[in-house]
Amino acid sequence: MTVAAATTRSRTGAPDAVLAGAVDLAREALVTIAEPGTVGEHLGMEPLEERLAMHWFACLSAGYQGWRWGVSVARVPRGKVATVSETNLLPGPDALLAPEWLPYADRLAPGDLGAGDVLPFRETDPYLEAGFEATGDEDVDQMGFFELGLGRPRVLSAEGREAAASRWYDGEGGPTSDVALKATARCSSCGYFLPMAGALRSTFGVCANEWSPSDGRVISLDHGCGAHSETDVDQPEPTPIGEPIVDEFAVDLEAAPVREQPEEQLDAQPDARPEGVAEVEPESDGADEARPEAPVEEHHGSDDPVTD
Repeated sequence: MTVAAATTRSRTGAPDAVLAGAVDLAREALVTIAEPGTVGEHLGMEPLEERLAMHWFACLSAGYQGWRWGVSVARVPRGKVATVSETNLLPGPDALLAPEWLPYADRLAPGDLGAGDVLPFRETDPYLEAGFEATGDEDVDQMGFFELGLGRPRVLSAEGREAAASRWYDGEGGPTSDVALKATARCSSCGYFLPMAGALRSTFGVCANEWSPSDGRVISLDHGCGAHSETDVDQPEPTPIGEPIVDEFAVDLEAAPVREQPEEQLDAQPDARPEGVAEVEPESDGADEARPEAPVEEHHGSDDPVTD
């Protein structure tokens, strides 16, 4: 960034050499107030008034890109010495600036109002007018008289109704929305359409169909959706499906190997009993008692049988 160098001129038209030569004086004034290392090169001098000029220096601060240091110098009539009037840090043509401050009422946009927020009162709202003033419009006058009985001091003006109607008609509740363009019937023939009272009743109403995406919203008569009360769709015949077939050949049976027990465990199994428990003989079923005893042969010391 550069500023074209210029010099102030005296009444005779000669350059003001005193102010032009005050570069070092202006730099010293900046060094005393600026952060160290933020005063850059001299960008030139700009004449402001007779015997008054501004010296510009580059600002090297990272937070002030595009800004310039300005030091105004002056001299008294017939003076040979320049003096510093003031120092400034001013934005240049390419400086990043904060947006212009706007009042709270002007900063708000539709949709910004949340729970607990309160809009400021606008005494001169072009969309409202006094409810008790006759305007010559039958619909407006009837509404005004009715509202006067309710105590509302202001009602919609003609400009307010026109702005609301244009906003609704061009929005999602109008005939140009995606839902309306794909609909096969209009809201004017739907049983869920509730006409709106007042001056806008000939164009708008409210949807009362909970299945519709416009439920509870203001819609135009030529709006539409797929939840129209009189539309229907062709019900396709169900496709018959046979009994399920189980493919038994798709299942492979594998024999699980028998787990053999070690011989030590097999030998120990018959004798396995709790310690201290005597072995119990199996009870006889009486067959042994009824069996006769076999005769016992007596031997007389030799293997030959005894004979008479």
